[in-house]
Amino acid sequence: MRKLQVQGVDHITITGADRQSSIDFWEGVLGMPFIFDQPNLDNPDEGHLYFDPGDGRLITIFTNEKRTPVHDRTPTDPGCVHHLAFNVSHATFAQAVERLDERGIRHSGVKDRGFMDSIYFKDPLGLLIELASYRFEPPRGSSHAEVMIEAHRNRVAAGDYNIAEKHLADAIELIVRRSQQTLSDSRAPADPYA
Repeated sequence: MRKLQVQGVDHITITGADRQSSIDFWEGVLGMPFIFDQPNLDNPDEGHLYFDPGDGRLITIFTNEKRTPVHDRTPTDPGCVHHLAFNVSHATFAQAVERLDERGIRHSGVKDRGFMDSIYFKDPLGLLIELASYRFEPPRGSSHAEVMIEAHRNRVAAGDYNIAEKHLADAIELIVRRSQQTLSDSRAPADPYA
């Protein structure tokens, strides 16, 4: 038996409201360029809109002019999508509360997640959306996931409840030590002021 090894998310498709409400939310609120438009090839009564979330991958929306925005929370039963999270820069995140407030979009306020900050709000059909801003940049040539697994190991070894910035900093140092050579005899911490 062998795996079907995936190499990333190709796209996520969401059932949206009408065409204009979908464009207004995904591009007009979240800034995702609207890049492709065609009928839903499995349902001729629906449109299929494509948006670029910023990494060249796709978020696609099935639209139907008979569906109107509602603001009830989508189901969170087992097997249902709880929320979608999108990465934003620190500069954008610092403006999130103000920019949501100016549109009258209710939100959670900033949530401290230890390794990132988050804010939550609903799309026009009640799907919970998270904007997430990492508190770190991975070392050159590595990923956020590589830092997270090392930070997790640091957290567990320390017996801490959740990942904090100290775990991230130590993880980044470890990854740099593994991936970057040096001419020094020792990579140990030093105090040049002693």
